[in-house]
Amino acid sequence: MISRRAGPLCAAIALLGAAGCATTPPPGINAFQGLVPGCYDRSALPQTSVVDTHLHLRPFGGPPVPFDEVMLYLRETGVVFVNIYGIGQMLPVSSGCTYYLDCPGTPVTPTLKNDFANASNLLANPPSDIHVTLAMTFPDLARPETVLAGMDLLEAEYPGMFRWMGEVNLVKQALFDNWHEPVPLARIAEWEPFMKRLRERDIPIAIHSDLGNNKEPTRYLPLMQEVLDRYPDNKVVWMHMGLSLELITMPATEHISLMKSMLDRYPNLMLDIAWRIIDDNYFSKEENQPLYVDFLNEYSDRILPGTDFLASSNKDFEVYRRELEVTSRINRFLSDEAFRNIALGQNYFRLMGLKDQYTALPVCRAGS
Repeated sequence: MISRRAGPLCAAIALLGAAGCATTPPPGINAFQGLVPGCYDRSALPQTSVVDTHLHLRPFGGPPVPFDEVMLYLRETGVVFVNIYGIGQMLPVSSGCTYYLDCPGTPVTPTLKNDFANASNLLANPPSDIHVTLAMTFPDLARPETVLAGMDLLEAEYPGMFRWMGEVNLVKQALFDNWHEPVPLARIAEWEPFMKRLRERDIPIAIHSDLGNNKEPTRYLPLMQEVLDRYPDNKVVWMHMGLSLELITMPATEHISLMKSMLDRYPNLMLDIAWRIIDDNYFSKEENQPLYVDFLNEYSDRILPGTDFLASSNKDFEVYRRELEVTSRINRFLSDEAFRNIALGQNYFRLMGLKDQYTALPVCRAGS
């Protein structure tokens, strides 16, 4: 069995009388390199995921939480593998807003700024104990002719550093009041140049594409189907399993049936279960939980975990810790195989071509 003691931030929090830090967080990165023998004891160690594939280090507006501080959040919660996103669409610097929902009518526009900031921060202080994957978040999918130029610029400035694309918006209803519109169906055929580049470099693309809303649950499904039909050889991650705050009443049986059909039809598709709205509105409902546990166990090699934490200046360690806890709640009910694939990162290592460098720990058997 592997464990390690809580770090200095947890110690400081404990001195203040606050709760929330595990006394035996998950093992460090060396354990996933095969350098430390052992297994993961689910009865003693946290059930939270050790990989966060969906973390925004830059906000929509205003100052971010400093890079080094967020790395400390990860250390103290046992997260050792992370995808760091910017935000591809930013609020105007003159708006004074930090979050788009607080400023309806204010446009959010695509930009490379956050991707440059993340790369610069990572170069300045790369963590030796956390594996960081940089994500390109700038692409405007409605203007595909601009994407390759942006990719070339990032590659010229930061060669080989960006190994993920996303989160990019195909349709995000929450942004409709900020001048966002669904990408026209016909425009998807024009993605071929940058999708070809992604295939050549074995880079996944993570797409936010709402299924629909409470009145029309599958209104926007044809957009995602068009992407997957046109680009079956691309590694595509569907953010939030298509769910959103605009779609909280879809019966679990219908949603799961649809997800199964999509995964069966498209072998290179994976699902992201980041964002607490999934747990709040689907996973944690008493009548839904067994259905989603069965689904995640059955398709455990097609699921990626994450928090969808947004590192705006009004957030802190406790917010991140809580987001990780909530988005990991479902982990407690998973089979050992599913827990290893999802929470301990085996799916992530496979998707990212990291299996020769890292492997998920086996789950301890009784008595081991």
